[in-house]
Amino acid sequence: MNGLSRKRTGVSLLKKIDRRFGDSTLWQFVKFNLVSFSITLLQLALANLLPLFFDGVMAKLPPVLRPVFRPETLFEGPSPYVIDGAVTWGYVLPFFLSNFIANIYGYFMNMKTTFRGKGSRRGLAAYLLILATLILFSTWLQGWITARLSATTFAALARTIAAAAAGLVQVAVLFPLEKYVLFKKE
Repeated sequence: MNGLSRKRTGVSLLKKIDRRFGDSTLWQFVKFNLVSFSITLLQLALANLLPLFFDGVMAKLPPVLRPVFRPETLFEGPSPYVIDGAVTWGYVLPFFLSNFIANIYGYFMNMKTTFRGKGSRRGLAAYLLILATLILFSTWLQGWITARLSATTFAALARTIAAAAAGLVQVAVLFPLEKYVLFKKE
């Protein structure tokens, strides 16, 4: 059996399972996690690529965000991401954007494939508000984990581990939100 035939067989099997168990919470959770895996791959790629573009951004975070991203919490000792006691956008943007882009992709993938629902403008607005709050927390969490791991033997994997931890938090929040609120079947 060649690769194309195996792929068609796999897709055919998934379609059969989907037809039979499409509205089952367990099957939806499995599909949600399959979509989450693709979201995670995208987020991990972005979390590791975006610093190449944003590391040089030295603009300080605005005062409203400084209590959330405190240098003494995020870093042990001096950091190139801190200017005059404030964390820079160059540190926060890669985490924030990797979360944001990956989760917007996830919203539409889960709407179409996992829950087969229809999104509404109001639901999308609610999702974006919740997502913004979740991303702020996840961005802080990623920064905190990365800072803690940067002085250990896991330094090379720090951003990847941090992004994965943030992804787990997001799954715990987003699956019930999407299943029971945003794409709830009547």
